[in-house]
Amino acid sequence: MEKVMSFLMNLMVISSLPVATYATKTGPVDTKEPWFQVISKHGNEKTAKLHFYFQDLIGGENKTVYEVVRASITCNSLFPLGSILVIDNLITAEADIKSKPIGRFQGIGASADLKTTAVALNANLYFTSGGVNGSTISVSGRSALMEGRRRELAIVGGTGMFRFAKGYAITNYTTIVENEYLLVECTVYVTYMDESRHESFSR
Repeated sequence: MEKVMSFLMNLMVISSLPVATYATKTGPVDTKEPWFQVISKHGNEKTAKLHFYFQDLIGGENKTVYEVVRASITCNSLFPLGSILVIDNLITAEADIKSKPIGRFQGIGASADLKTTAVALNANLYFTSGGVNGSTISVSGRSALMEGRRRELAIVGGTGMFRFAKGYAITNYTTIVENEYLLVECTVYVTYMDESRHESFSR
């Protein structure tokens, strides 16, 4: 039972990870970073489409999701209320886990619903590749296991290239292998301030 509860918590957290409908004008794909595409510009703002994969290892020696806290009610609750997970998943440009690494998905998920299996998620997309190296996008939201494979999260901020970030994200987990590995395909649309304007706002 404990393993089942742990797996359900992991599934909820990862199926929350960031497709949105934030802009319609399409631009060229960066040939050096095909996972990153600026699709519109308006005044001081840009909107970009990011497409990548989370490699979520929920079991085995190299797992990237861990339960770190349980409340007194967790084991006796019909749903895992009070369980807290920490996540540090690899982000890759392609579905293959051996494809180009472009960042990490790092955050915390807490089971926070007495009536269903649902997680409150707060996390950062931390990028380590190309022109967005060192930048982050912060996401937050609710993930309920019984609401299907698709999850919606709000973009609540960002750092570096993504200062003043806003938008939303929808994710869809695609593969479960032996209950120890989830592959999550993510498409994110994010609006942020043009990098050339950062300096003037910081003066």
